[in-house]
Amino acid sequence: MSAPTSPEPDPSTQGSPGPDAAPSGPHDPDVALADAPLTEAERPRWRRDVSVFLAGQTSSLFGSMLVQYAIMWHLTLETRSGAVMALYAVFGFLPQAVVSVFGGVWADRHDRKKLIIGADATIAASTLVLALLMLSGYDELWLLYLVAAIRSAGAGIQTPAVSSLLPQVVPTEKLMRVNGINQTIQSAMMLVAPAVAAGLYASASIETIFFVDVVTALIGIALLALVPVQRLVRTDQVAGVRGYVADLVGGVRYVATHAFVRWVLLLWGVVFVLIVAPSFLTPLMVVRTFGDEVWKLTVNELAFSVGMMLGGIVVAAWGGLRNRIAMVVGVTVLFALFNIGLGVSTNLWVFFAFMFLIGLGVPFFSTPTMTVLQEKVEPERQGRVFGFVGIVMAVAMPLGMSVFGPLADRYSVESLLVAAGVALLLVVAVAVGLPSGRRAMAEADADAGTPADQDARV
Repeated sequence: MSAPTSPEPDPSTQGSPGPDAAPSGPHDPDVALADAPLTEAERPRWRRDVSVFLAGQTSSLFGSMLVQYAIMWHLTLETRSGAVMALYAVFGFLPQAVVSVFGGVWADRHDRKKLIIGADATIAASTLVLALLMLSGYDELWLLYLVAAIRSAGAGIQTPAVSSLLPQVVPTEKLMRVNGINQTIQSAMMLVAPAVAAGLYASASIETIFFVDVVTALIGIALLALVPVQRLVRTDQVAGVRGYVADLVGGVRYVATHAFVRWVLLLWGVVFVLIVAPSFLTPLMVVRTFGDEVWKLTVNELAFSVGMMLGGIVVAAWGGLRNRIAMVVGVTVLFALFNIGLGVSTNLWVFFAFMFLIGLGVPFFSTPTMTVLQEKVEPERQGRVFGFVGIVMAVAMPLGMSVFGPLADRYSVESLLVAAGVALLLVVAVAVGLPSGRRAMAEADADAGTPADQDARV
C-alpha cells in the first residue's frame, strides 16, 4: 500500500523539513497517495478511469469552446474594434491569473475532483444566466465581459486541479502519451467546435450556443463523478489561515528558487505574450484584409485546429524527443518564424497554411512542457506549480493584448505579427544563452538518459 507523503522540504535545504512543517490532522487512510511515481500495478484500471475522465473533460471543453468562439466572433463582427477585443481578453484571462494564486493552493489542500466539479458547475450557471438575460433583450457589452470574467475565475480553480489530478490517475511512465492523447482530443474539439459554433451562430442564435454549453458541462460533471481518485494526503499540512498562507508562501518560494521550473515558466510566458496574444488578433486580420464572411473566420480556426490534432496524434504515437526542453525550444523558434509568415502573407490560403503550421507545433510545445513539470514536481506541490502555470497563461494574454489590441487600431495586424515573431527569436536566443537556460537544457538531457524516461517511450 502507498505510504503518505513526507513533510514538504524547503528547496534550498534539499529535503530538510521547513520551519513551518507540522503534522497534519486525522485523515482517511483509504485516500492516501504516495509521493513515489504511480505504476500500472498500483492502478490496474487506469485505462478505464482515464477514458472516463478524458470523456468528461472533452464534453466540458467542447461547450466552453463553443462559447469562446461565439463571443469572439460576435464581438468581432459587431464592433471590428481591437480595443474591444483587448478588453475581452483582459476580462477573459486576468481573473484566472488572480484566482490561480488560490486555486493552486486549494488543489494541494482539498479534493481535486470536487474542485473541478464545483468550478464546472459555477461556469455553467453563469452561462445559463447570460443566455436567459440575452433572450430577454439585455445584451450589453459589460454583461459579456462579466460572464467572461466568471468563466475565467472558474478556470483559475479548474486548471491547476485538472493538471495535478492527471498524475494521480495515470501511471508516471504513461504521462507523456496520455498528455499527447489529451492534446489530440482537445485539437479534435477545436476542429469540431468552430464548425458547430458557426452553424449554430448562423442558423440559430448565440443563446442556443450558451444552452449547449450548460448541457455539456452537466455531462462532464456526471462522468467525472464516476472516476475514483485518491486524494493527496500531506503530513505537513496545517489547518486554518496560517496553514493556507504557509502553503501559498511555500509555493511562491518553490517556484522562485527552483531554477528549472522558473526557467520553464518564464519561457512559457514569453511565448504567450509574443505569439498567442498576437494570434488572438488573426480573426481581426481576416476580417480587415480578406473579408468578413463567417466561412473565412471558420476556416481560420479549422486550419489551426487540424494542425493541432495532427500534431497531437504524432506526439501521442511518437512520445517526443528525450530532451523535452530542447524540443520546446526548437518549436518556439518555429513559432516565431511561422508568426512572421502570417504577417507577410498576402494570399488568404497562404495565411491559412501558416495557421495550420502553428497549430501543428502546439502539441510539440505544450505537451512536453506539461509533462516535464508533472514528472519533476512533487505531487504535493503540483497544484501550486500548475496554479502558477495558470497565472502565467492568464497574465500573459491580457498583458499581450493590452499592448497589441490598441496597436491594432493604429497599425496593421500584419506588422504586429512580424514584430512579435522577430522579438521572440531574440528572446529565445537570450534565454538559451543564459546560464540558467544552459543548465535547464543540461538537466533535461541528463533526465532523458534515465531508465525511467526511456521506459516512458516503450
